[in-house]
Amino acid sequence: MSSKKRNAELVKLAQTYHVAKSDTDTSIFDFLSALDCPKSLAVWLLYSNGEHQQLVDLDIDPLDYNDPWGFRDAYAAYCFLSKADFFKLAVSKEQAAYKKFFQYEELCKQTNSRFRNLALDPNYHGPNVWLLNATIRKIADILGDYQPEEFVELADWGPGVSTLLKGEHVSSVNKFHCENGITRDLYSLVRDWFPAAYPRWSEHLTQKFGEQCFNLQVGNSIVTVPKNSKTDRVIAVEPGINLWLQKSIGSMIRRRLQRRGIDLNYQDRNQQLAKAASKHGRLATVDFSSASDSISRELVREVLPPGWFALLNACRTPLGVHKNSVIRWEKFSSMGNGFTFELESLIFYAAALAVTDYLGLDSKEVSVYGDDVIIPVEAYELFSSFSGFLGFRVNGDKSFSSSYFRESCGVHWFDGIDCKPIFLKERLRNVQSVYKLANSVRAYSHRRNSYCGCDSRFRGTWYHLLQRIPKPLRLGVSLGVGDTGLIMNFDEVAPARASHGVEGFHVTLLVDSGVNQNFEEMGLLLARLRKAGGSSAITYLRKNRAGALKPELLQTLAYGNTYTLRGRVKVRLVRALVAQWYNLGPWL
Repeated sequence: MSSKKRNAELVKLAQTYHVAKSDTDTSIFDFLSALDCPKSLAVWLLYSNGEHQQLVDLDIDPLDYNDPWGFRDAYAAYCFLSKADFFKLAVSKEQAAYKKFFQYEELCKQTNSRFRNLALDPNYHGPNVWLLNATIRKIADILGDYQPEEFVELADWGPGVSTLLKGEHVSSVNKFHCENGITRDLYSLVRDWFPAAYPRWSEHLTQKFGEQCFNLQVGNSIVTVPKNSKTDRVIAVEPGINLWLQKSIGSMIRRRLQRRGIDLNYQDRNQQLAKAASKHGRLATVDFSSASDSISRELVREVLPPGWFALLNACRTPLGVHKNSVIRWEKFSSMGNGFTFELESLIFYAAALAVTDYLGLDSKEVSVYGDDVIIPVEAYELFSSFSGFLGFRVNGDKSFSSSYFRESCGVHWFDGIDCKPIFLKERLRNVQSVYKLANSVRAYSHRRNSYCGCDSRFRGTWYHLLQRIPKPLRLGVSLGVGDTGLIMNFDEVAPARASHGVEGFHVTLLVDSGVNQNFEEMGLLLARLRKAGGSSAITYLRKNRAGALKPELLQTLAYGNTYTLRGRVKVRLVRALVAQWYNLGPWL
C-alpha cells in the first residue's frame, strides 16, 4: 500500500473514531484511584453519585496540610474536574455568570459614587489618602507622555470577533476588508485624521461603503464564554475600529511597564517569584475576583493623567447591549476590551508600589501580571484593604500569604515542590482528546517523580487511555510537538533517523490544520503588510499613497491569496523532523 493511501486511511479512521462515553468515567476513576487520598475518594463519590453541585462547591485549604506530598495529591484531586463542562447543576453556568457580572456592575456603581465625592467618603482618611495620591503619582510617572504617531502605529487587531464580524470568516484580512464598526465617541476623535493616518485603508473603506464609511455602533455586545465547572465568563464583544485602537493603547502601556521591569509578554518573573515564595515565605501571591469587571469609570478618571484618560475614554465603549437592552457601563472597560489587561496591570502595580513605599519595604520583588500580584507578606493586609478602597475584591481562596503554598500565572508550589495539577475539561470524544489526557497524565507523573522517570502509580491510567486509541493511531512523539500523538520515550518509539546528513528524527504527527479561503481583495494586502512589517508597514501605508511596493515587503505575497477560516480545521497526518528527542524517563 502506498504511503499516501495509508495516510488517507489513517486520517479517515481518526475522523470517524469516537470514544465510548463510559471511557471518560473509567479514566476519572483510574486517575483518582491512583492519587489514593481522602480528597480523591470524596471527589469520586460525589461525581459517581451525581452530586455535581456539591462537587463544584468543594474547597481546599493549604493550611490543613503539613507536607507537600499530601497536599499535592489532594490538590490534584480537587482540581481535576474543576473545569469540567459536563456537570448537571441546579443553576446554569450562564445564569451564574450574569448574576456575578451584574453584582460587580453594582460594585462599580458604588465605587463611582465614592470617587465622585471622595471628601465625603468615611474611608478616605489615614493611609488611603496617602496611598491614593502615591498611586496617582506613580501612574503618571510610568505613563509619561505619548506621541500621536505611537498611537497610530501600534494599532492592531485582536484574534476574536467584533460586533459586526462573526463566524468562520473572522480574520485580520476580513477586518481590513470590511470592518467599519465604531462608537460615536471614537468617531468624533478619528474622523478628521483617520484618512491621513491610514490612507490606503481609508480609501478602500470609502470605495466599499461610500463617503460615510463608518458604521456607528450603539455599544458592545455582552456574551458568555466557558470558564470552569461553576460558571461561565461574561465578556463584551467590541466594535472593530474601537478594538483596533484599544490594542494600540494596550501596547503603549505594555511598553511603559516593560521599562520598569514588568514584562506583560512573559509570565516567567511571577512564576519564579512564586516558587521562591513557597520556600522562604517572604512574598504573598494575590489574586482578585472579577478584576476586569471591577475597574470603575471614576477610579480610572481619578488615577490616570487627564490626557491619557481622555484617550482611553474615547476608545472604550460606554454602552453595552444585552438581550436587546442597552446598558450604560459603570465599569470603565471589560474583558474583551483591547487594553483592559494592561490597564489593570498598571493600576495594581502602582498600588502595590505605593503600599510598599508607605510601609518602608523593598519593592524590588513586587511583580504584576494582570490581576496576579506578588508583594511582600508584610504588605498583604494593607494592599488588600487599599484594593478594596479602589473598588477591587481580593479573592481569598486564590491568594496566599501564610501557608507554604503559592500560586501565580499557572504555577503551583508547596514548599518548593511542584504541585501543578491537570484538568479534564470535557468528555473524551476523539483520538486527539485521548492524546491530550494521556499526555497530561504522563507529564503529571513525571513532575511527581521530581522529573526523574515517571510515577508508576499512574501507569494504569495511562495504559487504559492507550488502549482506547486504535493501534494504527498510537503515534509516539517527543515533548515539544504538542498533543499530536502520545508522548513517549525514545526507546518506546525507536523513531527513524533523518538521512542525507540531517540531524534529528522523523516522526508522524496527527495534527489539526486550518482550512484556507481564497481571497483577492485589498484587505489581504493590508493584512499581509501589517503582519510582515508591524508598525513599519503601517508607516509605509501612511506615507506611500501611490507607487510600487518596497522590495522588502513584496515577500508578503508569498503567503498566497488565502486566509485561514476561524474555527475550521481538518485532520492531517504529517511527517515532521524532531531535532532532539526529550525523554520523560521510564515508569518506575
